[in-house]
Amino acid sequence: MSFQENELIDGCVRCDRAWQRRLYERFSRRLFVVCLRYTKSRAEAEDVLQEAFIKIFEKIKEFRREAPLEAWLKRITVNTALNHNRTNLRMFPAVDTDEVADSVEDNVSLAEMGFQDLLGMVQQLPPRYQVVFNLYAIEGYKHHEIADMLGINEGTSKSQFARARAALREMIEEKQHFNSSKNGNNYERFGKE
Repeated sequence: MSFQENELIDGCVRCDRAWQRRLYERFSRRLFVVCLRYTKSRAEAEDVLQEAFIKIFEKIKEFRREAPLEAWLKRITVNTALNHNRTNLRMFPAVDTDEVADSVEDNVSLAEMGFQDLLGMVQQLPPRYQVVFNLYAIEGYKHHEIADMLGINEGTSKSQFARARAALREMIEEKQHFNSSKNGNNYERFGKE
């Protein structure tokens, strides 16, 4: 941990508003992206980010400095987003099925996809799929850890992830098909002139 980071933490521990502002300015953009992945809109993500920073400033005294500061901040942000979504998660039944294949063909090219397009697709997933997809594919948690975090069993986590991937693949294929047919139509139109 760098001297600057230690100084930043010390300032926040003292509840110094200037240091808190520096911490916010340094990490808010990256943590906002995390919030966007777990919410359905920018406004909702902003609410989660604000709630996360309140928790961060309350708990900064407990930070042991054994892990990188950013990892600790991200963990609090993810947990805040999960708590924010708990009511939405309960609205969707947790179906435990081993019939859903965990390995799904990924023959869809992501090279053409921009970050905003992918984020928009993740935000369109049902809340349970969205959360499990983010925790597994983005945050790197194992299915047994996700099961513990969400109060579901491991098979449910695996099936939710497989369904999320299948839904995302379908959205990507639709977008690529739309783009190719749109470009094809333009080509035909220009070819006739």
